[in-house]
Amino acid sequence: METISCMEALHEDPLGFEDYFPSMVDTLGVERFMEELYNGFCLLMDGSVGLITFESLKRNTTLMGLNELRDDELVCMLAEGDLDGDGALNQMEFCSLMFRLSPGLMMEGSQPGDLRVSS
Repeated sequence: METISCMEALHEDPLGFEDYFPSMVDTLGVERFMEELYNGFCLLMDGSVGLITFESLKRNTTLMGLNELRDDELVCMLAEGDLDGDGALNQMEFCSLMFRLSPGLMMEGSQPGDLRVSS
């Protein structure tokens, strides 16, 4: 039986995931795009702790149109972005995960902090 990583599982999409982030940056500009990314974080986070937790992610999957995701898939998503090992995502971890899931935003050779759209 073949084992795949969480990131590989997240990229497997039978419906054909389309990355809209590059076109959003083109349309909105970098600053407005980052505001929208922050709004997405706020939508998913548990307001009492300021983090995206398993419970807050599970509660909000309907808003994202992902109510068919299993608990183990949600745990995998959190684990993939959880850089400090606390079991939840802070704003920086969420943004890092979103950028990693959108390879079109980063071009090879870019410097940290640069946001470049590859066509």
